[in-house]
Amino acid sequence: MIKKIKTLLLLALIGISISCDSDDTKKGRFLLKGNEKMEENDPKGAMEFYGEALEIDSTYADAYYNKALAHLRLNQLSESIQDLSLAIKYKADYYDALFQRGLNYLDNGEYYNARADAQKLVQLDNQNWKSYFLTGLVEEKLSNFPDAMAAFDQASKLNPENSDLLVNQATILYYQKDYEGAKKVLDRAMAVNPLEPNLHNLRSMIFFDEQNYAEALDAVEKAISLDKSQAYFYNNKGLYLLFLDQKEEGLDLINQSIQMDSNNPFALRNKGIYYVMEGDKISALQYLVELSQNYPEMDLVEEYLEKAQAL
Repeated sequence: MIKKIKTLLLLALIGISISCDSDDTKKGRFLLKGNEKMEENDPKGAMEFYGEALEIDSTYADAYYNKALAHLRLNQLSESIQDLSLAIKYKADYYDALFQRGLNYLDNGEYYNARADAQKLVQLDNQNWKSYFLTGLVEEKLSNFPDAMAAFDQASKLNPENSDLLVNQATILYYQKDYEGAKKVLDRAMAVNPLEPNLHNLRSMIFFDEQNYAEALDAVEKAISLDKSQAYFYNNKGLYLLFLDQKEEGLDLINQSIQMDSNNPFALRNKGIYYVMEGDKISALQYLVELSQNYPEMDLVEEYLEKAQAL
């Protein structure tokens, strides 16, 4: 599995004067207090202050925007989208709110809503790399790979020092099974930032598909050394260990990945593969039959479902 979306959540900041105690000053003070709570990793406390600001001014777009980021910190995606929509309602050209709402729509599976926000971003600022970054992510989700590649390429031209954008281009080539093309783009990304963990994770996936399991393991271990928080890195390492005949260690990592992110179907697939390798037909089918129905295009699912049925 690949993870590509890495974005910096930027709180709205304001400058306020303390020379008078106007409503603008009061709401600005509450906004800043909320931001301080966010810096202290207290999103619930931050929302209380943003709420105070909104009691003073119910059309305060920055307060809705920052409140949306606090909801996001608490994994409250629907609430975050709702507040971002209010921020945009009261400030139609709010670029950062549109960008974040587009990302939230993607995470929520609302791809066409995300595409609409991406189109608005391009109209608002066609010289900002994030406009094309969101466009690329949307078109990738919709399997419009040439459009996704063109968008990521444009984003990279506008922000050539961003290695993530190159990794995204390499990911599109990987999906299209153009492994040599993907490797060339990853080499460019290495020159920009050799410490980008997703670069090494994607390289590991290419090695795995080429059946170079030891090299795949080395590459994903490099990714983990750079970022120990990503569930899909551990899941990939677990998969590679299965194919290196270290099945119990592999299963432990796959289970660790599921504990970190229970919504990853690739981890469930890998458990199914483990049970096939162990000759446990009943357990294997419990995973692979449902995955075949819900994710028929997922690599290895049909192959290992057939193997499970033949046990």
